[in-house]
Order: sequence, then C-alpha cells, then structure tokens
Amino acid sequence: MNESGPGATTEGGADDLVLPFQIDAFAVRGRLVRLGATLDTVLTRHDYPEPVARLLGEALVLATSLAATLKYDGVFTLQTKGDGPVAMMVADVTTAGAMRGYAQVDRTKLEAALARPGPGPAGGVLGDPVPRLLGAGYLAFTVDQGPDTERYQGIVELAGATLSDCIHHYFRQSEQFQAAINLAVGKVAAAPGGPAAWRGGALMIQRLPDPQGEDAEAKEEGWRSAMALMASGSRHELLDPALPPSQLLFRLFHEGGVRVYRAKHVSDSCRCSRQRVVGMLRGLPRADLEDLKVGGSFVVTCEFCNRRYTVADQELDAAEDARPS
Repeated sequence: MNESGPGATTEGGADDLVLPFQIDAFAVRGRLVRLGATLDTVLTRHDYPEPVARLLGEALVLATSLAATLKYDGVFTLQTKGDGPVAMMVADVTTAGAMRGYAQVDRTKLEAALARPGPGPAGGVLGDPVPRLLGAGYLAFTVDQGPDTERYQGIVELAGATLSDCIHHYFRQSEQFQAAINLAVGKVAAAPGGPAAWRGGALMIQRLPDPQGEDAEAKEEGWRSAMALMASGSRHELLDPALPPSQLLFRLFHEGGVRVYRAKHVSDSCRCSRQRVVGMLRGLPRADLEDLKVGGSFVVTCEFCNRRYTVADQELDAAEDARPS
C-alpha cells in the first residue's frame, strides 16, 4: 500500500476517524469511516430502543461519510422526516469533525411497527428499517457555511428498505456525483467476553472525472471492479476494532495500488450553549414561554446532548435590556 499526501497516514488510533484514499488504477477516490466511542456515546445518551439507535447510528455514519467528500467550512446536516414512529432524525458534522445527532420517537407507534410482519431481522438487524420506522417522507442533506453564504441542499425520497438504499437512489439520480457506499452499524465487544458497545463503519467510493482521451470502456471496468471490491467488505471487517483501517483498505484494494492520506478525526461535541438558549428564548413572545417554566424558571433541554439549561426571568430581562434599541 502506498502512502502519500501531505503528512501521509497517521491514524492515531483505529476509531473515530475518516481515512481518505485513492486508487489510480480504478480512477476512484474514497473514504473509510470508523466510529467507536464517539458513536456509542451519542447513541446511549438517549436510551433509544435498539432498532432506533441502530438507524440513527447509520445516519451518523452516512453523514460523516458524505461530509468527508465535500469541501466546506461550516456544518453538514443529514435529516430524515417521515410519517413513521421515528418522525425525524438529525445527524450533523462540522468541518472540524464535531458530530452530534438525535431522533424523535413515538414509542407507542414504534411498538406497533416492530410487531408488524415484515422481513425478519438478520443478526438483530431489521430488513426494512426505512418503511417500518421512518415511513413515507424524505432524506435531505444540507451544507450551511454561515449567514453570508448560500445553503446547498439535496433531497431524495425515502425510497428503499435501508438508508443505504435511499442514498444510492440519490447517487443514481445525480449527474455530477457517481458514488457508492457500504456501511454497517452494530454492537461489538472490544474483547472476548467484554461488554458490547456501538460501532459504525463505512466504505465510500467516488468516481473521478474521466480525463479526455481515456479509454471509456477501461474506465467503466475499473469502476465496476472498485464497486465489487468495496461491496466485498464484510460487516465484521467494517466493525472489527482489532482491524486497523489502513489494513482493511490494503486487504480490499491492494491490487489497484491504494494510496492512503492523513486521517481526520471525529468527536462527540454539541454546539449548544447558554448564550444560544437565552437568544432563542429572547426571540419568542414571553406569553409563549410559560409552558417551559419549572419552579419559576424557564427550563430548556438540548435535544442533541440532553444538557439542561435553567434560565430565570431576570436573566432573560437583562438580555432583552442589553439589546440595541
């Protein structure tokens, strides 16, 4: 395996990273995503039922994979909205690698949905999580680079059994973005007999633009070979904490001469703050805030990190007084 690029490969651990790579023989670039403790922290924070946690984990892995293919300075957000028991999921990743996510769940509807006949689970994995848990709706991803820039958004119907199916549907519709992804999320023990924790992994490849004069048939054959090798990566390999990411890439793509670049790390980090909460409260009519009062103060809980903010009337009044007239 060749290593190149400024700084070459320094994984600094086998988890919570995005490892870029390129295979010149196949004219593709790619990203290998490995999420360990960061994913487990996000998913266990809310005590979601396991099928919901797994689905949100897939959204987080998918968001991390897609964000890594883009050049942006801001926040990449993947969001689903549907009429199923999981009415909404949000997963976002900043340029610096700060990741967070949450799901809105109707537990009564979820119980009924899980009892409904459908494709049986394989290894505890539902065969149809999108129609069963999300229902009819859409998947959207947004790049937000701040108030002075135009937001980019892509939207695709929730068409398919899995989130991977939905995003492949988007790839097939895109004329400028030929890509494919193989992802897995599950609970894995770091050592035999040890406690199981959530892990996620993904291989994503993207076709490079065809240079002028290149053999189109050879390029097509290279793309098909890259997709077949990517798809051969097993669930166990994507999630195995003992298999270093660079070793997995070599195992799958060594015949094409894979080049690996410097890894980018991902962390569990929420962007909520007391200042933002006070600003949000200040922007609402005071009469509409009474339902948020507990013991005489306004209480707001961040949906992402579960952090609880208690704001007294005096603090809100002071913030309003401080506004420019």
